[in-house]
Amino acid sequence: MCGIIGYVGSKEAVPLLLNGLKRLEYRGYDSSGIALIDGPEIQILKKKGKLEALEQELLGGKQKATIGIGHTRWATHGAPNDVNAHPHLSGNGSIALIHNGIIENYIELKKTLLTKGYTFKSDTDTEVLVNLIAEFYDGDLQAAVIRALRRVEGTYGIAVIHVDHPDEIVFARKGSPLVVGIGEGEYLIASDLAAMVEHTRDVVFLEDGEVGTISRNGFTHIKLDESPISRSVTHIDFTLEQIEKGGYKHFMLKEIMEQPITLEDSMRGRLLEEVGEIRLGGLTEHLDALTRAERILLLACGTSYHAGLVGEYLIEDLARVPVEVEYASEFRYRHPVISPNTVSFSISQSGETIDTLEAMREAKKQGALSLGIVNTVGSTIARESEGGVYLHAGPEIGVASTKAFTSQVTIFAMLAILLGRQRGMSDSVAKELIIALKKIPSQVDQILKHQDQIVDIAKTFSRASNFLYLGRGINYPVALEGALKLKEISYIHAEGYPAAEMKHGPIALIDRHMPVVVVAPQDKNHAKIVSNIEEVRARDGVVIAIVSEDDHEVDRLANHIIRVPETHPSLMPLLTVIPLQLLSYYAADLLNLDVDKPRNLAKSVTVE
Repeated sequence: MCGIIGYVGSKEAVPLLLNGLKRLEYRGYDSSGIALIDGPEIQILKKKGKLEALEQELLGGKQKATIGIGHTRWATHGAPNDVNAHPHLSGNGSIALIHNGIIENYIELKKTLLTKGYTFKSDTDTEVLVNLIAEFYDGDLQAAVIRALRRVEGTYGIAVIHVDHPDEIVFARKGSPLVVGIGEGEYLIASDLAAMVEHTRDVVFLEDGEVGTISRNGFTHIKLDESPISRSVTHIDFTLEQIEKGGYKHFMLKEIMEQPITLEDSMRGRLLEEVGEIRLGGLTEHLDALTRAERILLLACGTSYHAGLVGEYLIEDLARVPVEVEYASEFRYRHPVISPNTVSFSISQSGETIDTLEAMREAKKQGALSLGIVNTVGSTIARESEGGVYLHAGPEIGVASTKAFTSQVTIFAMLAILLGRQRGMSDSVAKELIIALKKIPSQVDQILKHQDQIVDIAKTFSRASNFLYLGRGINYPVALEGALKLKEISYIHAEGYPAAEMKHGPIALIDRHMPVVVVAPQDKNHAKIVSNIEEVRARDGVVIAIVSEDDHEVDRLANHIIRVPETHPSLMPLLTVIPLQLLSYYAADLLNLDVDKPRNLAKSVTVE
C-alpha cells in the first residue's frame, strides 16, 4: 500500500526521489518523507499530509546528496502524523529505514529493546525494526539486516541506509513488492515500476525471502538463509507516457476512456473466430486439468471479486462447471475444503494483493491447481502461480479500478468459451459469442461518446446521502460494482443488491429521497426486473435505469434512462458497467473530491 523509492548514483537524489514519490501517490498515503546521506549525518525530512507539504519544505534546499530513500505511508501502526511518518531513524542516528508491511511481533521485540536501553519516539512497528538492525550492526549493514529479519514475524518491503555506508542501500522483501532498477552507473529500488520507469526499463523483480544491496557499482542479492540467487534482468514494455494523464483531468477518467483500447488488447490474438476457438497461451499446458476440473475456485477482493462473480455466471452457464467465488481475505481463515480436481484462479490487478496472494498459497498447499489472472507483469501472483492469463490493460493508476474490471470480465468470457469448447459447446454458439465479443470495444466507445446525460444525472444526485443498486442474474455483480465505485470515490453510501432480495429488507429504505439504480437490460430476467422497478416506484423511489437501446418498456417507470447497445446477454456486464463508472466519476468530481486518491484507500493492498 505504501510507496518505496531509493536511489544511488551520480544524480542529485532529492528531485529524483520526489518525482518517484509522485509516481506512487496513486497507491494511497497519508504522509511522506525522505532520508539522505550527505556528509557525516543522515538528513531526514517527513511530513503528514500530501506530498506537496514535503516538497515545499525541500524547495530551495541545498541538498546535493546522490543517495537517498523516500516513502509514502498509509497508516497501520500509529496515527498519520509527522512523527509516525517514514523514514525512521535508529536511536543512535546512524540508520534510516523505510518499510511497507506489518511486523506482527513488534511489541515483543520492542520490550526486549527497551530492556537494553533503547527509546522510541513513534507508535510504529517500523521504528522497532530500525533499532533492531542497529542492535545487530557490527560494521556489515546487510548482515545486520539479515540478523534482524530472522527475528521478525510479519511482512515487509524495506530499504535501509547507514551513515557509515554512504554508497549503499540495503533492501529486503517478504510479502510486499520490491523491484530493482538497473541504469547506467545508477541503481534504484522501488515498490512499483511507475517510480522508476523514466530512468530505466531494465529491472529485476525480487521474491519473498530475498535481501540485497544496491551501490554505485552494481547490485547483489541473496536469500535470507544466505544461499545464492540467479535471476535474469527483465526489460519492461510500458512507457512513461502510459502513466501520464494525457490531458484528462484525472487518471480515472483517462482509464475509463481507454477501455475500447484495453478491451481490444485483452482479446488481441486470443479470438479465433473462423474456428470458434479461444487461445489463452498461459493456460495451454493446463487444458487437460481444466477439462477434468470438477470445481473452480475464484479468489479475489474488491472489484476483482465482482469480476469473479460475473465469471461464475459465465463459466457455469457456458461450460457447466461448478464455480465458487471466495473473498480471498476470508478464505484461508475458515479452514477451506479443497476437493480433488479443483482449479483455483487468483484475480488481482496489481498481482500483489496480499489477501489474494495468501489465499492462492493456501489453495496451492491443499492441492489445487493454482492459476492467476493479473494485469501487472512480473508481479508476485504472476510468478508464484502455475500459469494464468495477463489482462494487458496497461498501467492502472486511479485507485478505483475501471479498465482492469472490464478486462477481467473479458478474460472470464474467453475462459468460459474455452472451457465450454472443451466440454461440448458447438461451433455456432462459440462463434456467436466471439463475434459479439469483438464488437464490445466499439460498443463501449459508443457509450463513452454520449456522456452528457450521465453528467446531468450526476449533477442531480451528487448530494444524495444514499444509493441503492439493483440487478438480476449476471448483472447483479454489476450492481455491486456500481455501488462500490460510488462509495469509493464520492463517499456516498451505496449498496448493491440482487433485485429479488429488495423485498427482504432494503425496500424499507425506499422513499422519494432514495435514488435506485437498476441494471435492467433486455434478457431472460427482464420481466422480473421491471416488476422490481414497479415496486420501487410504488414507494416514491427515484429510478435510474440502465436499459438496452431498443427497450422502451421501462420508459414509463424510470425517472432517468441510460441506454446501452445490444449484445449477447452473457456479455452485457461489459456494457452496463460503463455508465456506472461514469456516474461515480462525475459525482465525485462535482463534489471536488480527490478522485484518483480517495481517502483511506490504496491501489495495491499489501497489508492484511
